[in-house]
Amino acid sequence: MTDSHSRASAGGAGAPRRPAALTNRWVALAIVFVTRTTMGYQFQAIASVGPLIVTDLGLSWAQLGSLIGLYMLPGAFLALPGGMLGQRLGERRTVVASLALMIVGGIITAAAHGYAAALAGRVLAGVGAVLMNVLLAKMVADWFVGGGMSTAMAIMLTSWPVGLGLAAATIGGLATRTSWRTAILTTAAVSTLGLLLIAFVYRDPPRRKEGAAARAEEGARLSGREIALGATGGFAWGCFNASLVAVIAFGPGLLVSRGLSLADAGYVVSAAILLTMISVPLGGLLTDRVGRPNLIIVAGSVVAAIVMTLLPVIDHSLLAFCLVGLAIGGPPGGLMALLPKTVAPARLATSFGIYYTVFYIMMAAIQSLAGVVRDVSGSAAAPVLFAALVMASTILGLALFRLVEHASRAGGALTRAHDLS
Repeated sequence: MTDSHSRASAGGAGAPRRPAALTNRWVALAIVFVTRTTMGYQFQAIASVGPLIVTDLGLSWAQLGSLIGLYMLPGAFLALPGGMLGQRLGERRTVVASLALMIVGGIITAAAHGYAAALAGRVLAGVGAVLMNVLLAKMVADWFVGGGMSTAMAIMLTSWPVGLGLAAATIGGLATRTSWRTAILTTAAVSTLGLLLIAFVYRDPPRRKEGAAARAEEGARLSGREIALGATGGFAWGCFNASLVAVIAFGPGLLVSRGLSLADAGYVVSAAILLTMISVPLGGLLTDRVGRPNLIIVAGSVVAAIVMTLLPVIDHSLLAFCLVGLAIGGPPGGLMALLPKTVAPARLATSFGIYYTVFYIMMAAIQSLAGVVRDVSGSAAAPVLFAALVMASTILGLALFRLVEHASRAGGALTRAHDLS
């Protein structure tokens, strides 16, 4: 079938097709956005009802932290094989199965009467979320391979904080009015919405056949340099995200200890999350305009870490968390662009597998450590201060990435087929 994007750009008889092609891919992006939002919503749900679960199930704060963090742990094992599974079975079919796992996992968690059952539900849901996350990114890439890739990826990334913000704003209040079990069941409901959208509304792009097998075979073989770039880039991105998630997860506990209700604490935290919908795209635009990603990443990480250390002492909680939402907007665009600008396109997907493996390990480990810090210190502020330290460690990850990049340049030219802007 003739590629609609090529015909649109060729002029003549194909020109009238251009609006339809654009509409199709933006509709596809909107479907992916809504579907990916369910992952953030389900992830945040446990943190939003944390105090209620700790009391009802008799958990320690470390166990609560593990329920939060272990949602991401399957990514450490499935990020690499997940892409291959999607290629073999089809991305769309695999995403539908992944959403089914999220639905079942949410129901098991809601029905749990002990830590083991709740953990099993969270891990099962996390398996689905991890597979979905990797494959949705590829689905967006397939649609926007002809142009607009950076914009599309930035929009897709914003779905995560939207899901977190919606959960933080609604689940705590719902749990207070009903029960934490009812609130957790809503995560299964929104996952069902995503499943229906992917199964019956989303469609695959018209292109993507010739050369795919050859590119996949070539992409499976990574050099030591590319493995190191994926690992150090994933460490930097993992530090940045795990820090923010720790603030979101343990922020409500801090606010409750300062006299706010659980519902009000959820609204305050959600304000910070929703502000990232503005600050992150603007940060990416600023990075492109300035052309100095290192400066934006370092400055943004330092400012964000400083603001996080002030959260326990600033009297106006809403203002404090809004400052966090604004401060973290700078680094994400530059961090996500590290790997595409240094790894050959044919091997980028596999290198991203390494990247996301390290990322998911960081996400799981940091949340559990934050819970341990809470137990050991007995202070609701301690996990937030720990998160500030992790945020500052983003700079270490960036430094390691640049060291690997510069060392490889000293040994020879970068092996890239073409420059990705």
